Amino acid sequence: MRKLQWFPVTVGLLLAILVSACAGARTAAPTEALKPTVAPTAKAEPILEPTMDYANQLEDFNPDNFDDSTNIDNQWLPLKPGMQYIYEGVTEEGGEIIPHRVVFTVTDLTKMIDGVRTVVAWDRDYSSGTLEENELALYAQDIAGNVWHLGQYPEVYERGELIEAPAWITGIKDARAGIVMKAEPSLGTPSYSQGWGPAVNWTDRAQVAQVGQQTCVHLDCYEDVIVIEEFSQDEQGAFQLKYYAPGVGNVRVGWRGLDATRETLELVEIIQLNPEELAEARAQVLEIEARAYEISKEVYAQTPPAVSP
Repeated sequence: MRKLQWFPVTVGLLLAILVSACAGARTAAPTEALKPTVAPTAKAEPILEPTMDYANQLEDFNPDNFDDSTNIDNQWLPLKPGMQYIYEGVTEEGGEIIPHRVVFTVTDLTKMIDGVRTVVAWDRDYSSGTLEENELALYAQDIAGNVWHLGQYPEVYERGELIEAPAWITGIKDARAGIVMKAEPSLGTPSYSQGWGPAVNWTDRAQVAQVGQQTCVHLDCYEDVIVIEEFSQDEQGAFQLKYYAPGVGNVRVGWRGLDATRETLELVEIIQLNPEELAEARAQVLEIEARAYEISKEVYAQTPPAVSP
């Protein structure tokens, strides 16, 4: 829940009723573009964080359930090599509103993790124009169509200096893979683990909060949107809301409850990198991986190198 994962605006889950056609959103004023809209028949009932034993309610990860694992075509979270998604919004720090920007790039690199070949995604997180987190995230799709999160290597910066790199990878230090997006997300189904990394306090879970929604962001308006609530063991009462549009993926981030940063983001641009741009992204990711082998010797360094197509 710590940041966009694939990567999401609202204080609760009581969204405004749609009062204008989404078709006009491209020319709407900036303040209007930030307002999520909801179909009149949609039910936005807040769901309560379940009481649970986080450590014993994990997903049943089995490498045998993966075949064409790097072909991630889940309609709610398609991860195609060369696609880059740019999000802009704000966070709050000590009552101050801070401009926030996230650049999420799907590379053409793959990496074998615990018997499953994964797609390497590159996630950059900027605060007031300064890079504060540089992350490699590992995803794979099972034969049922669920998209799994098998681990990540984040570099966290403060005033330009690296301060920590709390990596977790399934199969290492008791970490377990989790599901980032179900093949068929449905309202009323139980929450699910998005990964378990006890050595670095990664305990994120998710639950479908709404379906059949409409929302407009800077880039476009979307229908049949689902809203996923994410929460974690150590942030009781805080929820991050992520809005997913079919065929696109994550288009908006919001919050409710006791979320300290009150992060809001919306999709502002989708770019298909050309071969030269993709090659440059690949080279930069391999530089990050080289650092990871030096910095994260007990976790990331225990994995085989990422490989090009």
